[in-house]
Amino acid sequence: MALAMLVPAAVDFGDGSPDWPVFVQTAIFTGMISGLVAMATQNQGVRFSPRLGFLLTASLWLTAAFLGALPLYFSHLPISFAGAFFESMSGITTTGSTVLTGLDKMSRGVLLWRSLLCWLGGIGFIGLALLLLPSLRVGGIQLFHMESSDKSEKILPRVNQIALGIVLAYVGLSALCMLSYFLAGMSMFDAINHAMTTLATAGYSTHDTSLGFYAHNRLLLVISTIFMMLAALPFVLYIKAVMPRRLSSLVDPQVTLFLFLVVGFSFTLAIMLRVGDGLPFSDALITAAFNLVSIITTTGYATEDYSLWGPLSIGIFFLASFIGGCAGSTSGGIKMNRLIILWRLAIASMTRLIMPHAIVKIRYGESEVSTEAAQTVLLFFFLYMASLILGAMVLATLGLDFVSAFTGALTALSNVGPGLGDTIGPVGNFSTVSDPALWVLSYLMLAGRLEIVTIVILFTRSFWAR
Repeated sequence: MALAMLVPAAVDFGDGSPDWPVFVQTAIFTGMISGLVAMATQNQGVRFSPRLGFLLTASLWLTAAFLGALPLYFSHLPISFAGAFFESMSGITTTGSTVLTGLDKMSRGVLLWRSLLCWLGGIGFIGLALLLLPSLRVGGIQLFHMESSDKSEKILPRVNQIALGIVLAYVGLSALCMLSYFLAGMSMFDAINHAMTTLATAGYSTHDTSLGFYAHNRLLLVISTIFMMLAALPFVLYIKAVMPRRLSSLVDPQVTLFLFLVVGFSFTLAIMLRVGDGLPFSDALITAAFNLVSIITTTGYATEDYSLWGPLSIGIFFLASFIGGCAGSTSGGIKMNRLIILWRLAIASMTRLIMPHAIVKIRYGESEVSTEAAQTVLLFFFLYMASLILGAMVLATLGLDFVSAFTGALTALSNVGPGLGDTIGPVGNFSTVSDPALWVLSYLMLAGRLEIVTIVILFTRSFWAR
């Protein structure tokens, strides 16, 4: 992060913006903190344990959000520390909600820093989900094993090779997305920023109207839709795709379900736009697919206020906010693999009611779902719904109307970005939300990004018991 802060510093210095010293000073501070920690822990043999893993995961994201907020808070932006922390947390968790207005006239360094936070948060979560969470046995723990292979099989012989493959896929897709945006008509600066926030499924834009600024460019919307979908697929698939004798393992139930829902919902919305607004079907399909994919992948771009498309469209977008993309991607939400397991659990439970003595195995693809894995999925779903309801109640107590409170909690917990309603809807933002509510939303964003269990377990007495 210290090195990343020097990039917007250089941009602001070149533009003559007065904010460049802020980025340099915070980069020095961040580098000093990192250096002191590195020296203090040098040659210290620490035995890894679940407790250390939980603390490490939470502290990494909290520290990143705090340090990321410093340049925003000390810049010339009219923003409180709660707002700066919310903006940074939204970026590092790839949520994409914002309290900032006037983006079109904002310094390029600040805009680039927001995009960098999203991009770093995206690759950070992929690494967390595939390399650290499996050892913690919570929430999305089995993601790496269940979606890619069984526990006895490794995709590549060494963990560092897996990490390298993920980084190469992430950087390569980001570069390809940036080039595609540029060739489709974006300025180079916009192309760089939007490519980073597209692959991170974050949705930060350099314009107040988001990608609605380019709504006239249908090719650009198609490109954005494609790359949002690619970012919402398990990144482990990109490693398998270039490996010999691995093509048969590319078939993943969650990918099939994801594509089925995207196609089904997009065509339904397109037909509604064609019949209701009289749009040519091709334009209706592009508009519907872009906005639907943006929400179901938890990216959060918008070209228009889709809440005006009718009650059915509101229901589809509301449902899409829960669902999310595939496990092992940069998207948030409940995720496809959990939905599949929940469905299989429901079928198995009903089968046992009919045939009490039947032995019913729950399978995910070619793998059998263990009892522990099934329990963690149920635990995640319970904590997700409990956090959503409690968060909405707290936000309502802090002055938000019911629609804003509920969809605000939902969009934060699922890391989507926009909610519903006039205030935080697709054409609004969080600039009018009070500071106490921003702190609550920041917590929900962090909990949602770290699979909820990772955060909630820190508040239990048993976690701290010796």
